[in-house]
Amino acid sequence: MQSNTIPSITLPSAEHNPTQCRAIQYNSSMQSNTEIRKVVQTLEQTAREILILLQGVHQEAGFKDIPAKCVKVREHFSTVRSQLAILKTKFPSEQYYRFHDQWRFVLQRLVFLASFLVYLETEELVTREAVAEILGIEYEREKGFHLDIEDYLSGVLNLASELSRLAVNSVTARDYARPLRIATFINELDFGFRLLNLKNDSLRKRYDGLKYDVKKIEEVVYDLSIRGLSRSQPSTSSADK
Repeated sequence: MQSNTIPSITLPSAEHNPTQCRAIQYNSSMQSNTEIRKVVQTLEQTAREILILLQGVHQEAGFKDIPAKCVKVREHFSTVRSQLAILKTKFPSEQYYRFHDQWRFVLQRLVFLASFLVYLETEELVTREAVAEILGIEYEREKGFHLDIEDYLSGVLNLASELSRLAVNSVTARDYARPLRIATFINELDFGFRLLNLKNDSLRKRYDGLKYDVKKIEEVVYDLSIRGLSRSQPSTSSADK
């Protein structure tokens, strides 16, 4: 008598099926990309809000209100830390550079904003470690989500153009001592970058921009000198206010 038993069929699991495995990896990657993009958009919005606050220092009345503006900016950076904490959860830490391009530009913008903030507070260059602390991330690659050295350098280079603008607006606000201090700071920054062997094309182009900013600030200082204004005020930094 013939048996009616249906023979069992063993289907290959995903781990033994390369096509299915690739499909799963692709879907997982797409989901991570989507979630990362959403967080990056919130970071970009917060960065815009911080920039608006800092842009206020370029107004004549803004020079008198620098400490208060810095306090408000610090408060906004607490939001940035929360957003970056969420971003860390959207992908495995060992895949940092796989997704790095998605947040690279906003992170460079945040470095610039943090460096401008610290300059307004202390008139000193913020360190990479200090920026990482402001952002609530690591500065060592081995520890996971970190501040890449090239992102730090790019952000700092963006500071130069902002300070050249500040030097010009300082004259308008009759703060004649500030451009001299900015010139000293920018010259030291330029010297530091000249010691580096910049292999990144983008960094080299931005460094070319720094040379232009140095020249622009030197022209401001020279103009003050020939007008006899470079020594008309005692040197008072915002950190002393």
